[in-house]
Order: sequence, then structure tokens, then C-alpha cells
Amino acid sequence: MMTHTLPGEQTRLVPGSNSNSRPKKRRISKRSKIIVSTVVLIGLLLVLLQLVFPNTIVFRSASNKKKNVIFFVTDGMGPASLSMARSFKQHILDLAIDDILTLDQHFIGSSRTRSSNSLVTDSAAGATAFACALKSYNGAIGVDTHHRPCGTVLEAAKLAGYLTGLVVTTRITDATPASFSSHVDYRWQEDLIATHQLGEYPLGRVVDLLMGGGRSHFYPYGEEASPYGRHGSRKDGRDLIDEAKSNGWQYVGDRKSFDSLLDNNGDNITLPLLGLFADNDIPFEIDRDEKEYPSLKDQVTVALNALEKASNEDKDSNGFFLMVEGSRIDHAGHQNDPASQVREVLAFDEAFQYVLEFAESSDTETVLVSTSDHETGGLAVSRQVTVGYPDYVWYPQVLANATHSGEFLKRKLVDFVHVHKGATSKIENFIKYEVLERDLGIFDYTDDDVKTLIHLGDNMNAIQDKLNDMVSFRAQIGWTTHGHSAVDVNIYAYTNKKATWSYLLESLQGNHENTEVGQFLENYLELNLSKITDLISDTKHSSDFDAAEIASEVPHYDEYYHELSH
Repeated sequence: MMTHTLPGEQTRLVPGSNSNSRPKKRRISKRSKIIVSTVVLIGLLLVLLQLVFPNTIVFRSASNKKKNVIFFVTDGMGPASLSMARSFKQHILDLAIDDILTLDQHFIGSSRTRSSNSLVTDSAAGATAFACALKSYNGAIGVDTHHRPCGTVLEAAKLAGYLTGLVVTTRITDATPASFSSHVDYRWQEDLIATHQLGEYPLGRVVDLLMGGGRSHFYPYGEEASPYGRHGSRKDGRDLIDEAKSNGWQYVGDRKSFDSLLDNNGDNITLPLLGLFADNDIPFEIDRDEKEYPSLKDQVTVALNALEKASNEDKDSNGFFLMVEGSRIDHAGHQNDPASQVREVLAFDEAFQYVLEFAESSDTETVLVSTSDHETGGLAVSRQVTVGYPDYVWYPQVLANATHSGEFLKRKLVDFVHVHKGATSKIENFIKYEVLERDLGIFDYTDDDVKTLIHLGDNMNAIQDKLNDMVSFRAQIGWTTHGHSAVDVNIYAYTNKKATWSYLLESLQGNHENTEVGQFLENYLELNLSKITDLISDTKHSSDFDAAEIASEVPHYDEYYHELSH
């Protein structure tokens, strides 16, 4: 029973107490001081340990409960992209109107996409909003508006005991994956981004699995005899692939070596894993050679096998965080290529379906969140092509007739023209019967269409635009820009645990700023991004070159997707 001393009162002795209690009180006080001092000392040692050995797990979540998070980014996919892809799928497979995409069934909200310096964001600022849970300027990769590195969800997850991975179909050094795994002032600093991703910065290596394209940024420029490809772009002479292998990374760079990873449910995989399957971006799904390049679903299959196996074998693992990007939906939007975009969306939906089935069968609490960084192209799923009042139609079959992208066909045409320079009749026939009829399924072309394509010579972008517009016009698909738009984008989510579903809805249902998606990831995984920000303050993030000079070479970096020119 507790006694309370009123002002002016002497302390009453409770039953059993005696005058010898005062020395005992001094001993208890001394013990308390020792305990407090010990706790403080341990805290200081933990902070010191984190600073000296930043990969040491001392930011473990309070609940210590194993969780898996798969975060999807559909780069450039707006609501209209879903509508177009859904109707396209229903048309080509003769499905009922209520046979919708897997993604459609998990819609819970929408996101506002503006960056800190524009109502229209770019992918770098958009991804930084997810990764760092803050707004930054267009072009920013894991840095705030003052160009200061900001801690990311992936970095914090790694230091909290989670395994981590990035899977994309563009370059692994491109804006979205870079924003989770590096810190640079401008998105085109891809050579520096590559070094961060392999662990050359204050935190050391924080990514366990990297898969996508972008091999050119990992080996030197001008090395025609390189075993890794013919289009190396590094100007510092470093071969990061060899360096990574020396540092314990398992490397796969072609379809044959990739297929070996699919065997035995991940038994052939060791982490960290670096998979680079193209010098630049992996080709559009409409162009992808199955024998040469893995699909997004293929990559996701390997990633889940690897991360789940490693997590199960590591008693200290808290689970894993995997970011998956449907990267080239955005590129199809930039190019105003509807035939490519519908297939990119469907390839993403297939990968999402696979991950959903993985989550449904997993005993580990698993959360899936999918959203876009922005919309690209200002897509409208109808188009007025007549002077009079428009027909209320659009034609999916036109997209089904196309068997290649404008990106693929521009190179095919220019290569043919270079070989047969001056042979006008031969070039005309090639355009008519090979490019338009065979590759695009267009038979109602005009002589002016053919003359225009000949007149464009080797202007690849103009040829690409012409071919894609011929498809869009006939399908009656409209575009307003070759850049991004400011429309809100959808949020989708799933969890295999009912208790977590209410938290998902509370956090993401309705309309939100894109930073709130990042905040959800931070809060759900019980991370502390501020602590990571403190640890990475010394990261090299400024460029070694003049930003104005680079901007003059890449004047529209919002729509820059890295054409290789050599």
C-alpha cells in the first residue's frame, strides 16, 4: 500500500518498516543509477556502432514481426491506360465486359502527383516522394529541395533487418530505382548512381538484388571487346561488373544464365544478385524476344524466390522489401505508341497477378501497394478524326494488328535506307509492304504517308512519331503531349492479413499526396527515415560536370529515356 506525504507532514512508517530502512533506500538509489548509466551507455554504443558499421541492424522495428512488402510503380500509367488495356484485352481474347484486369480488383484510392517545383512532376521527383516521403524538384534522385540526401524506405528497411530488391524493365540506374537506392542532384548522373547501388557510399551495400537493363553504366565507354556488351558508357574507365563480382555479387547478364536462376525455386541464387539484361532498356513487350530477354514476370519470379529463401534461412531477417517497376509504360506514353502501351500494361498486370498469388499463399504477413509516379502522354481513349461531330468509338483491333513498336521500326527503316541509299523504289516497297502492312497491319496508307517517311530520312524520332500517329489515328486514340500530365493516378493495395487491411484503408483509401504513399511504407515497416538521413549526409551527390552544360545536351530530361547513339 502506498502512502502519500502531505505538505508539512512527517513520513509515516508503514507496517513492517523500521529505522534501518534509510540505508536500504541508499542502496536502491545506487542500483538505479547503475541501471540508468548502463542503459545510456548501451544507447551510446548502439549509435556509435551504427556510425562505424552502418549496415549493422540496430534500427529493427519495435514489433519484431516478419513482414514482406512489394511496392509497385507503374511509371507513366494513368487511369486511361487501364481503360485502354482492359478493352484491348477483352477484344483480343473475346472476353465479357466484366472480365477485368487483376489490378482493377484492388483499387482503393488515388494520388496527387505534383513535385516541389511544378504541377507536372517527372519520374525522379515522383519516385523520391515514394522513397523519401517528401516533395522534391524535377530531376531529384533521393535528395530534398536543398540538394541534401534524404533517407529512403529501402535503405531504412535494410538497416532494420529486411532484405531488399529492385526489379525494373528500364535501366536499373533510371529515375525510379535510383531514387530508392542512391542520392544524386540530377537523374542523368547514372554512372554515379550505379556506384551507389553497389555500395560505394556511406551506408555500404543496402540492395540485395538488382535486376533490369542499364548494363552500359556498369562498364567502360569504348570497350568493343568487353564481355558484357558493345555500348559501355562509363567515362571513368571502371568496370563495375568485374568489381561487383570480386565483392561477392552473383552476376547474370543473358537469358541462359537467367534461366538457371528459375530452376530449383531459388537454390541456384546467392545474394547479392546483379542481373543486367540489356545495355539500355529491355525492349518493349511487343518487341521482346523471349529467347533473349526475361519478362517482368520472369524477373519477379526470381526475385521472390531469392528473397523469400534468403529471408527464411536468416533468423535475423525481418522479411523483405521489393520495389517492382513497370517501367516502359512511360516510354510508350512518351512516344504516343498505344500498341506498345497496352502490351506493357498487360505484362505488368501479369506480374502483379503472380505476386498476388505469392502473397495469398504466404504465411508471412505480406502487403502489396501499387501506384504510378505520374501519367504520360495525356492519353484519351477516343479521338476526333473528322471535321464534323465525332463518332463515339475507338478500335482495339488496330492495336492488335501491330506487331512491333515505332521504336523498333524506326531503326529497322533507317538501317534499310542506309544500306539501300538512293534506291527509291526499293525503299518505297519496303515501307509499304514490310513496315506498314506486315509490321503495323496498315493497308489504307496513302502515297503521302510513304513520301513523308522517305522524306524524313534518318530522323528517327520523326519517323517514330509518324508511324505511331498512323496507328493512333486509325485506332482513334488521342494524345495531348509527348511529356507528362498532371492527372491523378490510381492506388491499388492488397494484404493477406485481415488485421492489416483496415490499416491499409485508413492510410491509402481516398485521395492522397504521393508523399503519403511513402509515409505509409515508412510507418507500416516501422522505419525511421530521419535516422537514415543523418547517416548519409556525407554522400557524394553533386555532379563532377557543369549542370547547365549537361542540360543543354539533354534539354528535356523529363522525357529523357536514354537513346544509345553509338
